[in-house]
Amino acid sequence: MSSRVGQKQAARVVRDQIAREKRRSRTLWTSIAAVAVLVIAGLIGWGVVASQDSGSFTPPPGAVENGTGIKVGSGPVQIDIYEDFICPACGQFEQQTGGTIDQLVSEGKVTVVYHPVAFLDRASSTDYSTRSSAASGAAAEGGKFREYAKALFAQQPAEGSAGLSDDKLIEIGRSVGLGDAFAQAVRDGKYKPWTAHVTDEASGDGVTGTPTVRVAGKDVQPTTQAILAAVG
Repeated sequence: MSSRVGQKQAARVVRDQIAREKRRSRTLWTSIAAVAVLVIAGLIGWGVVASQDSGSFTPPPGAVENGTGIKVGSGPVQIDIYEDFICPACGQFEQQTGGTIDQLVSEGKVTVVYHPVAFLDRASSTDYSTRSSAASGAAAEGGKFREYAKALFAQQPAEGSAGLSDDKLIEIGRSVGLGDAFAQAVRDGKYKPWTAHVTDEASGDGVTGTPTVRVAGKDVQPTTQAILAAVG
């Protein structure tokens, strides 16, 4: 009798040991799986950050090679204009000097690179600088960057205001002949990453305010007289 009891106890000990081993095995594999999930999540997160840090963006058609602005004209002297669509001084510059610059382009004297930066997002409650710059990129895609930029300045909102709504930006685009593709690009924020690139590169190039005008790489006063004198 005692022999059978001993056998049962021994069998129970073996079963308990096997059960413990199974539990340890399950715990081990669960831990390995959890670590694998964390590693994969970390790699995905790193990939997203790396993508953002690499400045991934799609430049609109008409952009210069490094994507920092929109090129207009093909003359021998390059003018770089850094402007923000909510900047009052930029609006005044367009009103006073824009026609002269257009004339220089039409006469084949200059190539103008417009850099629509977003320095003044803080000057609106809706990041209007970014939204309007991105919309100008969509206008460049539609072949009407300059027409759209002029129209934006003609209806420039007050600095410190909410700025124009996306619907209004689209309405202005339609007024210069842009269609549904433009409207969709504005709604999708298609060129917001491009705007960030333009802004970052401008800061890196020492641009600290708007409007900034450079003729042949040298800063000049943003006036008609100074630009004409620099172009020669």
